Amino acid sequence: MSFHSMWAELLPIGRDSASGGYRRYAWTGADADCRAWFRQQAESRGLAYEVDRNGNQWAWLGDPQAGDAVVTGSHLDSVPDGGAFDGPLGVVSSFAALDELRDRGAQFTRPLAVVNFGDEEGARFGLACVGSRLTAGQLTREQAHRLTDGDGVTLARAMEAAGHDPDAIGADPERLARIGAFVELHVEQGRALDLSGDAVGVASAIWPHGRWRFDFRGEANHAGTTRLTDRRDPMLPYAETVLAARREAELAGAVATFGKIAVEPNGVNAIPSLVRGWLDSRAPGQDTLDTLLAGIEKAAREYADAHGVDLDVVRESFTPVVEFDHALRDELARLLGHDGDLTVPVLGTGAGHDAGILSGSIPTAMLFVRNPTGVSHSPAESATEDDCVAGVHALADVLEGLACR
Repeated sequence: MSFHSMWAELLPIGRDSASGGYRRYAWTGADADCRAWFRQQAESRGLAYEVDRNGNQWAWLGDPQAGDAVVTGSHLDSVPDGGAFDGPLGVVSSFAALDELRDRGAQFTRPLAVVNFGDEEGARFGLACVGSRLTAGQLTREQAHRLTDGDGVTLARAMEAAGHDPDAIGADPERLARIGAFVELHVEQGRALDLSGDAVGVASAIWPHGRWRFDFRGEANHAGTTRLTDRRDPMLPYAETVLAARREAELAGAVATFGKIAVEPNGVNAIPSLVRGWLDSRAPGQDTLDTLLAGIEKAAREYADAHGVDLDVVRESFTPVVEFDHALRDELARLLGHDGDLTVPVLGTGAGHDAGILSGSIPTAMLFVRNPTGVSHSPAESATEDDCVAGVHALADVLEGLACR
């Protein structure tokens, strides 16, 4: 099956007709349909299909127990109303690259697997890369069981409802020990390749990044009868903090975004008692990120004090800088550069990925495919057909160089 026909099959799953974006949340009906698609792709190619203890899907060519395997793939879930390419491009390209290698008559000397990691985006339970974090031992069973969605449904209950045993989840060092290299192809979430004029690039590192929750606690009161001077309105310091985050990020050469907010009691004619805002922040280096966060929190506390509002700041997740395996990264650049005939761009990214989570356990690397708009996590996310095909060819070259020697 060609890249185009696979893409056409996957494209309608979980798509919202109103927004044009995707709502493929973990352990929902749309997720189940994506997982069924993955299984069908594996079995139609005669690959050994399995689901590991953490709900990640695997399609194996060769003996999974042999060790030193080359693994490729990505994820199929989405952010709310996300684009079509973030995650699925890597999975579809992996199957397409395997087909191309078979057409080339490639002789595999190492086992090869395609993987779909579960719940990468964290859209439902609030923590990104759950499947790979569990596998790498960066998230315990107990921590995972405490995760809940917006309706109060626990991750454990959602997994059980989808037919997966939530008590089996946890670190999987035996599986990781059998993997010699993991290469993830992903649409670029930025415009570096578009600006350089390249269809494909190699990742150098993932910026340190995290999520922080800012809880501004004031006093609920009547919006129509309470004098302005008598108010303890938490919305005011929250709004000022949003602006401060933008200023601090510009000064630091980093990014900071308040993209989610919850208000109580959330009435049009009520002064809020609580405004809870979630900050996503990323920077090229740890020192820069620390300075950025300190500046934002300092400003937030000053604004809160000025309005008689209490403030709690909680770090909900954090990923330090990820330097991809230098030897594997350089090998990818060599393979794609055809031993120095071509120059392949090497670029960093502020986006987190399963490859970043696994980098502490196994050698990992990433390929990026050009995104002409630079837009991601949006229906406007895009990549041209020619660039997608170029990505498949590049991934096939890499897998041939790694698994067919």
